[in-house]
Amino acid sequence: MDLERCRYIVVEGPIGAGKTSLARQLADHLDAEMLLEQPEDNPFLAQFYGDMARFALPTQLTFLFQRADQLRGLAQIDMFRRPTVSDFLLDKDPLFAHLNLTDDEFALYEKVYKHLKPQTATPDLVIYLQAPVDTLIGRVRMRGVDFEQAISDEYLARLADAYARFFYRYDEAPLLIINSERLNFVDNQAHMKMLLARMTGMRSRREFFNLGHG
Repeated sequence: MDLERCRYIVVEGPIGAGKTSLARQLADHLDAEMLLEQPEDNPFLAQFYGDMARFALPTQLTFLFQRADQLRGLAQIDMFRRPTVSDFLLDKDPLFAHLNLTDDEFALYEKVYKHLKPQTATPDLVIYLQAPVDTLIGRVRMRGVDFEQAISDEYLARLADAYARFFYRYDEAPLLIINSERLNFVDNQAHMKMLLARMTGMRSRREFFNLGHG
């Protein structure tokens, strides 16, 4: 894969996978603009983790509108502008909706999603970070974000499973699946160099990177 020609790269993964940290590192290495989720701007998020049934719909719709607004500028990719690295994929948005909304709420959400979705661009590359559930749980507990401490281990396990099933079927863009359990892209530059080499060496639309296994 010619990274010079990649104008839009997305890093995805469940909570605790390290997607935002990797997105920042990639943007730095590729001299790219960053397009990051803004959970702090969602007024319902902290309440959602305290009472999921009550606050799932407003939380989900707020994120959907926010993400669609952020991506609107990428509807037409310009080869002469700086590339963009993002830490969210709009295609994945319904994953959370399926997990958390009632049937009636999901029907409403789906109508809004279908209206917004065609306005967004397709990535040149999607990087999916995965890790064992125990690793994800440990990372979430360690980073100490107040509202995240209310997330149950069971919810994190369900979320990780939903991500795995989503990306098992995903074929909208080239996909690099990374086991992030033993990788530290922030503090270990050797890991970052290996990843960049792995990205450059991609020859098919779905490939894997696991430290110690290529």
